[in-house]
Amino acid sequence: MLYILRAVTLSCFAFLLFSCGQEVEMMTEEVEEVKEEVAGTFGADFQASKVIPAAELLSSYSAEAIADTVMTTVRGTVDEVCQAKGCWMTIAAGGEEEMMVKFKDYGFFMPKDISGREVIMNGMAFYEVTPVDELRHYAEDAGKPQEEIDKITEPKRELKFLADGVQLLEDEL
Repeated sequence: MLYILRAVTLSCFAFLLFSCGQEVEMMTEEVEEVKEEVAGTFGADFQASKVIPAAELLSSYSAEAIADTVMTTVRGTVDEVCQAKGCWMTIAAGGEEEMMVKFKDYGFFMPKDISGREVIMNGMAFYEVTPVDELRHYAEDAGKPQEEIDKITEPKRELKFLADGVQLLEDEL
């Protein structure tokens, strides 16, 4: 009886050891696939392990958490990029909402021609009220017509992201 119990225990241990080994290999392959699709990294290099789609950012965290700050990694599609320097970009955040993205310590810029491309960003998500003068400045940087800039008369509570690193994904064209 003791012999059978030892054999069963040893078999279970071997099975678990074998299963864990395969899972590590599968996870390594997934990480390598993400690296293969990255066209360029800007700012700090980071490992994109747990990535939240931008459209799900608000549903993944409570409004109170984002009212402070949430450290996270987000994947999204670039709507606009600052046409003066590439010093900010906006990301589609679901529905009509956009997320304003700035770069930590003004330490790096993004290419100006990446509208419509996907990025993975690592950093802090938070809400902030943006004053009228700053909203107008962003509209000017984006190359908006003066009549559209003049229509900006109210501050806006916005979802923002301070990125310490951005991975630009390969264009799928």
